[in-house]
Amino acid sequence: MRVSVLLFLTSPALLLAAEPDSTEKKVPQHQAIRVTNPVKLDGILSETDWQGPAVSGFTQKDPKEGQPASESTKVWFAYDDEALYIGARMYWSDPKLIRALVSRRDQTGNSERIIISLDTYLDRRTAYTFVATASGTRADYYHATDDEGNRDYSFDPVWEAKTRIDSAGWTAEMRIPMSQLRFNAKEVHTWGFNINRWIPTKNEDDYYVYIPKKETGWSSRMARLNGITGIKPSRRLEVIPYGASDATFTYGRDKKNPFDDGVNMKGRGGADVKMGLGPNLTLDATVNPDFGQVEADPARVNLSAYEIFFDEKRPFFIEGNQLLQGTGPLLYYSRRIGAPPPGRASGDYIDRPQTSTILGAAKLTGRLASGLSIGTLAALTDREYAEIYDTTSASYSQKQIAPRTGFGVLRLQQEFGPSASTVGFSLTGVGRDLSSSRELWQLLPRQAYTGRTDWNLRFKGGQYVLSGKLGFSHVQGDSTAIQRVQRSSVHYFQRPDADHVEFKPGRTSLFGYNSSIGFSKNSGKHWLWELSGGAESPGLELNDLGALSTADDIDLFGALKYRETQPGKYFQNYNLAFYTGRGWNFGGDHQYTFFDFENNFTFKNFWALFLGSEIYPRSYSDEVTRGGPLMKDAFGWNAAAQLSSNFASNTNWYLYGFYDKNEIGHWYYYLEGKLGVRTSGRWEFSVLPYYERGLTIRQYITTLSGGRPETYGNRYVFAYLDQSTLATQFRINYAFTPDLTLELYAEPFAASGKFYNFGELEVPKTVLPSQYGTGGTTISYDSSSRTYTVTDDASTFQLDNPDFNILSFRSNVVLRWEWMRGSTAYFVWARNLSEFEPQGRLVRPGRLWDAFTAGGDIFVALKISYWIPVS
Repeated sequence: MRVSVLLFLTSPALLLAAEPDSTEKKVPQHQAIRVTNPVKLDGILSETDWQGPAVSGFTQKDPKEGQPASESTKVWFAYDDEALYIGARMYWSDPKLIRALVSRRDQTGNSERIIISLDTYLDRRTAYTFVATASGTRADYYHATDDEGNRDYSFDPVWEAKTRIDSAGWTAEMRIPMSQLRFNAKEVHTWGFNINRWIPTKNEDDYYVYIPKKETGWSSRMARLNGITGIKPSRRLEVIPYGASDATFTYGRDKKNPFDDGVNMKGRGGADVKMGLGPNLTLDATVNPDFGQVEADPARVNLSAYEIFFDEKRPFFIEGNQLLQGTGPLLYYSRRIGAPPPGRASGDYIDRPQTSTILGAAKLTGRLASGLSIGTLAALTDREYAEIYDTTSASYSQKQIAPRTGFGVLRLQQEFGPSASTVGFSLTGVGRDLSSSRELWQLLPRQAYTGRTDWNLRFKGGQYVLSGKLGFSHVQGDSTAIQRVQRSSVHYFQRPDADHVEFKPGRTSLFGYNSSIGFSKNSGKHWLWELSGGAESPGLELNDLGALSTADDIDLFGALKYRETQPGKYFQNYNLAFYTGRGWNFGGDHQYTFFDFENNFTFKNFWALFLGSEIYPRSYSDEVTRGGPLMKDAFGWNAAAQLSSNFASNTNWYLYGFYDKNEIGHWYYYLEGKLGVRTSGRWEFSVLPYYERGLTIRQYITTLSGGRPETYGNRYVFAYLDQSTLATQFRINYAFTPDLTLELYAEPFAASGKFYNFGELEVPKTVLPSQYGTGGTTISYDSSSRTYTVTDDASTFQLDNPDFNILSFRSNVVLRWEWMRGSTAYFVWARNLSEFEPQGRLVRPGRLWDAFTAGGDIFVALKISYWIPVS
């Protein structure tokens, strides 16, 4: 055993010594020129700067890997003190085949495009990418790691591009202000660069620096752009003030409600500031931010005990999120900031805010010349009050429902070594002022801190990676608030048969930790693999600023993948993967085992096929009784398949199906499809319907007292649940120009749940509850009160009928106009219709149409921002 462990720990060093790092190989060089005359940005390469030596000689990655590009491409780089200029000529043997669809920024679709990626720090790890399509649509993103596929689209610089189609193909000119680039202060600069041209009508992907599919790396493999001298990093001071107004037209307004005049118009203003601190750091700040143009979350029915975590959609918090979040369990979940107030309020009429007001927020991000990446965030949300009106006394009152709260995030990541290894540290903190509300004092922790150190040791240019993490959490507050944390679905410390955790009513703080380690092979001709293990202690609590569904886990994971990247007779590429894992809680209870097979095939016509299956043997669950004793999980299996068309085509689609079943009668299936149509001009349409149906044999209902001794004096009540969901997402986009777009989103949604065969757990560690109406028990139903009455030898009790039908229709229309570079106007129309029925009728297709007739409010908003480049 000692020998094997020693070999495991020393093998990375042996691998490193066995072969020089691939980044040491000779790289291509190109010279940028200083412009002699002003560049007129019109997409016509008439300037003399575009007549000198060009970057050329591209290589295919698809469809014929390693072969010369079928169409010639030439690119020039020029600069002055103010900007970097890029000229590009994309030759075409038949220009009629150029695909140039007009779309909004960052939505390039399947248009032909030229992609310029710049490693301005020459750190061989990060890069900034700028994209121009043949229609003139711009896109941009940031690579935080040495991986082409790791793209952070929150990078949103102010720059320009013009394109033109002619008889020889198409051309592009770009102007990227130096103020929008980050680079070190020096007299002579050398930057890394790579260029990618995608030709969708040929399914062809061409690169200047070609990186074989079997290898890893992006920035570390780039060519060198030399000759940039005499430029200085800008101080980059930008101010974006905004003004906004909105109105909510109430459906079915109660005229006695003093808080609702039927229109509910509001106005507001604020500003965003972006300022460079030296050549490497940028400060982003916002005062009274507005998120009125943000699309609503999709409709969901959540019958689990766990929170649903939605994606961040607010621009300020999206930018730089990747660095702040780090890797591993989520210490920073930005939607905690400005979340709905958690406190309760009751009265005849109540006006409560839907979100907590963000008084201000600021971020500091950047990368120092030493290779240290820095990300910090601070935010402050205000106290929130519910306004209450009492009709009896005709009086108004207030109740505090959210405390003033401060949030802080710190992320440091140091790069080192020839293969760009990293070591990082994260720290978050939340502080709440609870002094003015006894109810909030007993509801929320007063302070919460989390931290983590992580490492990512890369060998042989990233072919092998040894990674690990070690973190902690600490929450502190009133004993009543900490009781809520202990009893939450993350912890369930009240489990009566768990001897490794203990619910302590007087506890005023909670500490936890997590750790993991993994070793993987990430590149190679055919075989890839990974081995990893991790643990999250029972007391780990991240949900004040992070996101964690469950703690008390010990996990082992393994993966083995075989891939073929070279085109063959039938496939362009394929991979066959096997995954397995096993988990326990800290009490040693076996929680899960799985064996997963996933196979992906790309055909010669670039259609794709996915086939997957999974087997999960019997185990035990410490979650299904929601704080009660263990129950056994049944043996089961599932299978999935997806067939998708070529993304590059104007009409693309996919079909997906999933089926799951176990030995006690549970079954579930999910069907989804998507059809997307892009016209040859400005229209884009997509429809995504999905349907799910399932029978859950033991859906948790409630916990009651008066149970038998075997279940520790409680009744853990379950039922069969026959559930169905049908929904369709529609999107219609029209681009007048790349800077003026109209977008429509609509989602009719219908869901149902029918509960029957009620029963309760008789003995822990069994797989099925006993059913009421058997074994000396009786159950009857009163339709007038919608309650079940259950009688056994010990007592009589009642259960409410939880059957439901839910209808929802969410829609919005957004007109977006970038009326000046960096300045944007939004007009938003949104409607949210909903209806609840206590029926439990199975969803039929016609129910989607019923969603259109449900009641709901209409929301309209106008926002205008103005970009002021102070320096």
